[in-house]
Amino acid sequence: MNDKPHQKTHGVIAGPILRRVSPTRIGLWLVTEADVAIELCLYTDDKAGASNAPVSARLDTMAFRQSFPVGDRAIIQMIDIDLAAAGIADLPLDTPIGYDLRVGAEHRSLVAAEPGLAYPGEARPCFIIRSRLAHVLHGSCRRPHHASRDGMAAADAWAAARRDTSADWPDLLLLTGDQIYADDVATPLLRAIHAAIAHYGLYGETLEGATVPDSAALYASDDTYGRRDALLPHEKDNHALRERFFGGTDKPVFTSASSGNHLITLAEVIAMYLLTWSDVPWRHITYTRPPLDDEQAERWAAEAPLIDAFVAELGPARRLLANVPTAMIFDDHDITDDWNLTGDWEDAAYGHPFSRRIIGNALIGYTLCQGWMNTPARFAETLGQPLQAYCYNPDATTQDQAIDALLAFDQWHFTLDTEPAVVVLDTRMHRWRRTQKTHRPSGLMDWETLIDMQNVLTGRESAIIVSAAPVFGVKLIENIQKIFTFFGKPLMVDAENWMAHRGAAVAMLQILSHRRTPENFTILSGDVHYSFVYDVVLRHMPTRQRIWQIVSSGVKNEFPATLLAWFDRLNRWLYAPYSPLNVFTKRRRLRVSPRRPMGRGDTGRLLNQSGMGYVNFDARGRPTTIVQIGADGHDVRFERTDDVET
Repeated sequence: MNDKPHQKTHGVIAGPILRRVSPTRIGLWLVTEADVAIELCLYTDDKAGASNAPVSARLDTMAFRQSFPVGDRAIIQMIDIDLAAAGIADLPLDTPIGYDLRVGAEHRSLVAAEPGLAYPGEARPCFIIRSRLAHVLHGSCRRPHHASRDGMAAADAWAAARRDTSADWPDLLLLTGDQIYADDVATPLLRAIHAAIAHYGLYGETLEGATVPDSAALYASDDTYGRRDALLPHEKDNHALRERFFGGTDKPVFTSASSGNHLITLAEVIAMYLLTWSDVPWRHITYTRPPLDDEQAERWAAEAPLIDAFVAELGPARRLLANVPTAMIFDDHDITDDWNLTGDWEDAAYGHPFSRRIIGNALIGYTLCQGWMNTPARFAETLGQPLQAYCYNPDATTQDQAIDALLAFDQWHFTLDTEPAVVVLDTRMHRWRRTQKTHRPSGLMDWETLIDMQNVLTGRESAIIVSAAPVFGVKLIENIQKIFTFFGKPLMVDAENWMAHRGAAVAMLQILSHRRTPENFTILSGDVHYSFVYDVVLRHMPTRQRIWQIVSSGVKNEFPATLLAWFDRLNRWLYAPYSPLNVFTKRRRLRVSPRRPMGRGDTGRLLNQSGMGYVNFDARGRPTTIVQIGADGHDVRFERTDDVET
């Protein structure tokens, strides 16, 4: 519970988050209390503590900045600067570049107001634009009330320890899904979300199809904390919908998602982003425990210290995002668990106005807080008008029109034009939907999108592919999911993997073995709440590809430890190199060698440790060092073994 007095923020609530950077362009995301003047100051060849004169650009709203009001005192700022148009020369490669923001009519320095944005001994946030990617951080699944430390803060400490030599700085941070948990929220965090909504005047809304008429009634309801299932319609034809959103998320094989605090309104989603990416709002809100029954009070007592510990590490997490260029893509928890898993799920979820609004609000929040700055020009062209229309005239009509536009949008994927190229896949909105047996999992990407991906990859020497779910997962777990799918229960086990849909699996494997696609593929994934590394080569095929499947999950989440240990052990027994069970898998033409996480004191191949992944690439785009930066302070390196799966 936060009871600090109001402190001056110099108008910035969250950010800056450094997004796409190149010699000719720079992108930033931040949230301000008012639509104030902003000036970007760049310091080229910025050595530690240097005071060289900056080059600067006034961020005219139309030319370099788009503002999206989401409340009376909260405006999301999308900053996308064409440096040539701003009269600034191309930025140098492989050289420290510092920056600051001067905010408001008084040109107040953000770094002076928030010195924690810079690393010790440095005057301001600094980054590197590499001629070739060498140091890449990646991770997924950041659940604030998980009982571990924050992998974002651990990655910040790791980066801080390497600031003496800019050649060792991280080049890129890839957040590969579940940056927030919209469907699994601690009650103290939801209470703080409501305090932030009130403090910043985040927009209210009406709620068609719900048992409460609007957001004000939702927040005031006796059922708003821990019992939101009671707020959905109770008509018989909505039974499947209620079960999906609030009563049907129990998954006895893996984990239980707590949906009693599922975010509903757009204001709740926006406040969630503010409170999980910045320590500033926590300085200004106060909240107390609401009236709770005994069960909910016990839950509050367990969760409150976890949220306090999470808040204590937000400063370092914010610093990491301010200093490392960051790209992001959604996975299901950014919206809701099992999002678009099956055709039946889609029909139920999008066929009711209330569930459509819940999904749509999370998608608006993702777009404004994550997706837009991946490809600003693309989003501005297609989605700028409906989102601006809502933000400047927030009513039910403009909100629904914005949601309709987002659900029709088909350009969530993107490519970073680096060396090696980074190809980020949308495995949620381009699903290969079954025409029959629509209760079974859809393919993670449809045929047309996979062909587009192949065209992007053609002719390159190496590529980094970001797929939220691993392309090459743990066979035992995938087969358990297959069994549950056979009996019509894919939702019980999150049965979404590349091998769950034959068409998508075959197409992906063909792309990875095509004679004109890269020789070196690194696939970065998350999603599963444990980490592992596979070296993959293709058997008996006249191709030269080498593939590395690297999974880091989660940033702040873990798998049930005992269960994962058994899965790890059984997987190694049942799918040993000469096991006849290998014949029945779609990967039988592959040679898969799992790496061992060193220093764990056991023989396992699956690492159950919150943290952030790190990969060092050589000049040909091949991973040479693979590490899980442990949130607990213990880093684990993955080393090659003689083990082989087929």
